Amino acid sequence: MITIDFAKAQAITKDRLRAERAPLLVAQDVAFQRALESGSDTAAVVAEKQRLRDITSQVDTCTTLDELKVLSCAAPVVEPVVEPVVEPVVEPVVEPVVEPVVEPVVEPVVASVVEPIVEGEA
Repeated sequence: MITIDFAKAQAITKDRLRAERAPLLVAQDVAFQRALESGSDTAAVVAEKQRLRDITSQVDTCTTLDELKVLSCAAPVVEPVVEPVVEPVVEPVVEPVVEPVVEPVVEPVVASVVEPIVEGEA
């Protein structure tokens, strides 16, 4: 019969998690420095680093080997959120086009008087 020393399994799991989180903490340190340099909020990076530090304490709450096996540090690296600088949009000033009022040209009507030709007067 195989017996499993659960305390030993917990110690092995903690060692595995420590090895797994080491490069993740380094990546978070880089993300933290970038956030500081750019003046961004570091709260998300700080929270992720704390989550990684606390991962080994979860081992103590596990009661089965299956729970130990699924514990992992895997989480995406939190990149600092850099707020883009939004330049105000300056709309060009468009002057309304005023069409000149064109009056219709009315030519004066010249009535020509045609005198009737009467016979014998000429």
